[in-house]
Amino acid sequence: MTAVDGSTPSPPDSASPPREEGVSGRGAEIGRAVAGVIEGKPEAIRLALVTLLAEGHLLIEDVPGVGKTMLAKSLARSLDCTVRRIQFTPDLLPSDITGVSVFNQETRDFEFRPGAVFANIVIGDEINRASPKTQSALLEAMEEHQVTVDGSTYPLATPFMVVATQNPIEMEGTYPLPEAQRDRFMARLSMGYPDHGDEMSMLAAHGGGRPLDDIKPVATAADVAGLIDQVRDLHVSTALHRYAVDLVSASRRHPDLRLGASPRATLQLIRAAKASAALDDRDYVIPDDVRSLAVPVLAHRLLLTAEAQIARRTSSSVVEALVDSTPIPAAG
Repeated sequence: MTAVDGSTPSPPDSASPPREEGVSGRGAEIGRAVAGVIEGKPEAIRLALVTLLAEGHLLIEDVPGVGKTMLAKSLARSLDCTVRRIQFTPDLLPSDITGVSVFNQETRDFEFRPGAVFANIVIGDEINRASPKTQSALLEAMEEHQVTVDGSTYPLATPFMVVATQNPIEMEGTYPLPEAQRDRFMARLSMGYPDHGDEMSMLAAHGGGRPLDDIKPVATAADVAGLIDQVRDLHVSTALHRYAVDLVSASRRHPDLRLGASPRATLQLIRAAKASAALDDRDYVIPDDVRSLAVPVLAHRLLLTAEAQIARRTSSSVVEALVDSTPIPAAG
């Protein structure tokens, strides 16, 4: 198996305590491994786990230096699976991501050389520094878990997750993500600056070394695939399905939005809610699972009207208002 830096991860220590069972227990193990590197960000770590177990893709957006890439690397290092990193730059080509067919002089035939997208976890660093054409090379892979090159289709590994980082669009040398690309990310999170105590702890723990080197994989790709299967089987009531549809549909009628959330957003909101319930050791979804994930799952898909932008409204505040105004289904 290939780690983030190209090395082969060590197998889990046989002398370590027995592994916990179930989605909640195994998820907690992965979360603790990541928390050993990412100080004071339990909400960000949980959202990353929810996205992984819901078969989604994660967009991490914030200013440089707050740990976006470190979170992606930490999640990858905690899993014994194939990992590839793509550094997005203006000269990156779509074939660098998907792969290319090359003529083999010995066999007198074309052979396919896989690109960086052929891995369990793909880390796309500073994704909005590449052109929209190159960004779009990920569209088929993220939605259909396959890549088509020169008329031939190649399936991707299972599980498959893209963890992309990006700087705010106002920063120099960045391009806006296409709407179709943003819609394929299940969730978006912002790391934010650590508080004083967490930053002091970070300096004490990691000021003299490389914290990523201390992470040992606590789950394999097969383990994660099994957890994903368990999450799929969680029960969601008809009332909660209706609640999710009402919430997303309201975004399409909101006066501050010129583009509301898509049906894909509704589906991914329910999938994320299932993963959240499983991490809480429940085999059913409750309204709070949907409500707590509405902003990270929906906000990045919405486009504000010019008037709303002038009034300095944000898509997150619009989603929060929708959550407050949409009736919660009655228990049972």
